[in-house]
Amino acid sequence: MNPRAFFLLILLLLLFHPSFSQWWKHYPYREDGTVLTFPDDEGYHPGNEVEWWYTTGHVTGDSTGTHYSYMVSFFYYDTIPTFDGFRIFNLANDNTGEFYDETLPVTSYTTLSEDHLEIKAAVGFPGAPHQEEWTTLRDSMNNLLPFEYHLKASQANGSIDMTYRSLVRPLILENGFFYQGATGYTYYYSLTKIEISGTITMNGVTETVRGTGWVDRQWGAFNPFYGEKYEWFSIQLSNGMAMNVWNIFTPDNRIPDTSTYRLCSVYVDDSTDWELHDFQLTRLQFNWMPDSQQCYSRSWRLIDQHFDLTFTTLHTNSEVQLPFRFFEGATTVAGTVYGYPVTGVGFAECLHSYSHPQVELTLPAENASWDGAIPFTWRLLNPDDGRPVYYDVEISSDNAAFTKIAHALSDTFYQWSPDVNAGTNLWLKITGYSIDSSLTGTYRM
Repeated sequence: MNPRAFFLLILLLLLFHPSFSQWWKHYPYREDGTVLTFPDDEGYHPGNEVEWWYTTGHVTGDSTGTHYSYMVSFFYYDTIPTFDGFRIFNLANDNTGEFYDETLPVTSYTTLSEDHLEIKAAVGFPGAPHQEEWTTLRDSMNNLLPFEYHLKASQANGSIDMTYRSLVRPLILENGFFYQGATGYTYYYSLTKIEISGTITMNGVTETVRGTGWVDRQWGAFNPFYGEKYEWFSIQLSNGMAMNVWNIFTPDNRIPDTSTYRLCSVYVDDSTDWELHDFQLTRLQFNWMPDSQQCYSRSWRLIDQHFDLTFTTLHTNSEVQLPFRFFEGATTVAGTVYGYPVTGVGFAECLHSYSHPQVELTLPAENASWDGAIPFTWRLLNPDDGRPVYYDVEISSDNAAFTKIAHALSDTFYQWSPDVNAGTNLWLKITGYSIDSSLTGTYRM
């Protein structure tokens, strides 16, 4: 064979060999222009207010074909007396909708490495904790295997024992450090495509599973306990792309059009990613919890010049009760990227709760004479950037039977030209509602 042709053949074989194509799969690893170094920043960072290790998985049983999803998070808090932190473990059967959440204190982190990911935690209350772990795998020479892990956790209704192997490089948000909300800051990266294999036990049934996972790592001073509420989404698309999406709400339910409150990080491939802040995120459905105390959004549409994606939670009951109430559940994804159809999976984490619209008439005054010269004008007392409100206007001459004279208004006024005799008594009703009518509020005069 011609030596030049032989060289080209060897080069092509190397380029398409998995170990060669994963040029990022080595320690130490650091991307130019970022502040994070691996494996150090996979480990614990003393001196920060809060730190967490978060992962989700979508897996399928080899024996039963059952689709499962789960979330595990280990939190470390410097400010919690008695305990080192807590662990949240959610487990769902996505075929039946069965969902089990469990939050327990971490009595102590018996191992919490600062130079790589090595967590061994005594989970549970003093006197009866059990051991859980999330550790980096090692080769036969005891060297760390970059971005490969073992995760083991158990709760009252099941357990997981999983091996993780990241298939793509880390997605480093901004440069690894940025400000979130009004005063919080965070260090942040995600692993957006993880090959999962292992075993799952749910309600006494154990089987081997395979699937895909996601890892989120944050530490700093953005604290879910008392910070601003937010909605967060992971999106894994069939074309290999992935997205990490944040909307953060101010205390008065606004989402400022700034990078600290709106962030979408997009992984394209191992050489390309970018950040978006001017995307449009519209809530399409809302979901009240059984006790009617909390209402979360359930379906969203994400639009910008490249994407048009709709994602919806699989189930309506995936609410975590402790350490505070929030919604955490698997999602399905469908839409287009660059005009081409895609599907996908993801997770939604919703700390923001919605309320019924409260509508108040401003003009005309109650019990006042009105000749039609000025429009009906009202205001929304509890605006929420995540809950656009539409309005219906109705009129009655007997305060019993109402006739609709305007429907699905987005403005807070309506000019009506009445065809009634002077001196006629009229009653007015204005109803504000969300796009799916799950949230409604009525003013009646």
